[in-house]
Amino acid sequence: MDQIKIGRFIASCRKEQGMTQAALAEKLRISDRAVSKWETGKSLPDSGIMLKLCDLLKINVNELLSGEKIMAESYDRRAEENLLAMKREIEEKNRQMLRTEYWVVIPAVLAGLVLIFVVSFVSMPVWLRVVLLAFVLVMIFTVAFIAVGIEQKAGYYECQSCGHRYVPTYWQANLAPHYGRTRRMKCPKCGKRGWQKKVLTKED
Repeated sequence: MDQIKIGRFIASCRKEQGMTQAALAEKLRISDRAVSKWETGKSLPDSGIMLKLCDLLKINVNELLSGEKIMAESYDRRAEENLLAMKREIEEKNRQMLRTEYWVVIPAVLAGLVLIFVVSFVSMPVWLRVVLLAFVLVMIFTVAFIAVGIEQKAGYYECQSCGHRYVPTYWQANLAPHYGRTRRMKCPKCGKRGWQKKVLTKED
């Protein structure tokens, strides 16, 4: 999706309705800075307020995501294009989150290994050795909790029995046996427990 085009379209529709950025922001209960970011193409409206925004601007979501008014004959085609574009954006956002997991875990593991090496082979007082080992354990557990949180939020898990895709709770993901990004959990739809793979989108 072209954020610059969408931003200009939002600004144009807002002006057509005789609203300032501040007035639109007040109706949406957000800051006028957020509206300014939309209109300059720096960000897109959150999905949670898109319907209300469209109602205020007298447009539909399809037109908002297209950045222009849509003729009736091309509406279905543009709707499909926008759905595909949104799906691609969701996939890319989830990929970025999963890449972030690596950037969190790998440096922490390397740092932990270095500290373990230092504690094992460098001469030092016992109290310092204990402190460093405690620090390594705290760091490992902290990073593990953060990594699971990132993985839990990025994308979905797919039940291998019924194909249902869902987001488990943090503790369901955290306590589940796993290898890589596949976790053994109970599907909330069919109730079967099995190895469920991480996927990036709700539907294929």
